[in-house]
Amino acid sequence: MAPIRRYLDWNATAPLSGPARVAMIEALELPGNASAVHAEGRAARAAVERARRQVASLVGADPAHVTFTSGATESANHVLTPDFRMGRAPLAVSRLYYSAIEHPAVREGGRFDRSQVTEIPVSGDGTLDLAALDALLSAHDRDLGLPMVAVMLVNNETGIIQPILEAAALAHRHGGLMVVDAVQAVGRIPVDIHALDADFVFFSSHKIGGPKGVGALVSRGEVLMPKPLMTGGGQEKGHRSGTENFHAVVGFGAAAEAVGRDLEARSAAIGILRDRLEQGMRRAASDVLIHGENVARVANTSFFTLPGLKAETGQIAFDLEGIALSAGSACSSGKVGESYVLTAMGGDPTLGALRISLGPDTTEDDIAQALAAFGKIAARRKPAGQAA
Repeated sequence: MAPIRRYLDWNATAPLSGPARVAMIEALELPGNASAVHAEGRAARAAVERARRQVASLVGADPAHVTFTSGATESANHVLTPDFRMGRAPLAVSRLYYSAIEHPAVREGGRFDRSQVTEIPVSGDGTLDLAALDALLSAHDRDLGLPMVAVMLVNNETGIIQPILEAAALAHRHGGLMVVDAVQAVGRIPVDIHALDADFVFFSSHKIGGPKGVGALVSRGEVLMPKPLMTGGGQEKGHRSGTENFHAVVGFGAAAEAVGRDLEARSAAIGILRDRLEQGMRRAASDVLIHGENVARVANTSFFTLPGLKAETGQIAFDLEGIALSAGSACSSGKVGESYVLTAMGGDPTLGALRISLGPDTTEDDIAQALAAFGKIAARRKPAGQAA
């Protein structure tokens, strides 16, 4: 008899939430194009603008500063560019500085040439090296253009919370821009673009219970904006042309509103389950390594290495036991390889690590089955130094 399936990969994608599903079904009944001026078009426009308000509220922003995109990757490619405008005047950004643990959407550098990007190291505990960032920005040649700093608020593999406010202070002290990847932060910890002192934040719908294929780039103001990535009909105030992904946008808005409610209580409940999971893993295998456990993490993520077990082997073994989890990031077309995040933290990249990530629907039974699977897998691994 096949084991009951337990979904513990919420950082890869969250199941579609009830409010998002209902909102999208209702939106299917609206035939108009949101750019049309007739009654049907105005009804569609009203639905889009309601979603814009809902999404803006999740990050403490002005709705006018939300640009809908196809997801975080497009948002990153939109904002990571040397070409900005300050009002009507061009503004050059000459170099992108990003942390060693960034998502590939940022690590690829967007529209910057590879010669224009610099990696910022992280410490062994997985947090941004602020002294290294300060040194890099101090050496930046302002005559060539402004510096841009891009750092994720929460790492997608480890769940570690990064010192964004301090990084933003350094970026602005040196006359630069601060871009924050908030994909794994929204819906898990409070996020406010102004409190973070960020110039731009971006995130995706499907990480918070909305549909896949839609996201947002949010700016602190409207004067400083990147050159559009998508041009054409001038939708989204000309920042992102193309007919809006209407039903997905509406679902995104509903998911954003729902996930913003009772955030603190929900996070605390998930944290209890995560702690129970990690305590159980230690009882089953005292040598398990839990990465980032001594620094601030979001409550839903556990990133661990089981000595003697390669990550890809472990992922398959857990899947056979009915547990869906990830070997590091799950955003690279199904690839299972060395974790550059673990490497940046000084870990063994050949061994890798597994990620369990929980969500609002995770139950005690889910944790119990995951621990039962962990115990079986830990018991049959090869001795240290002979990884399976």
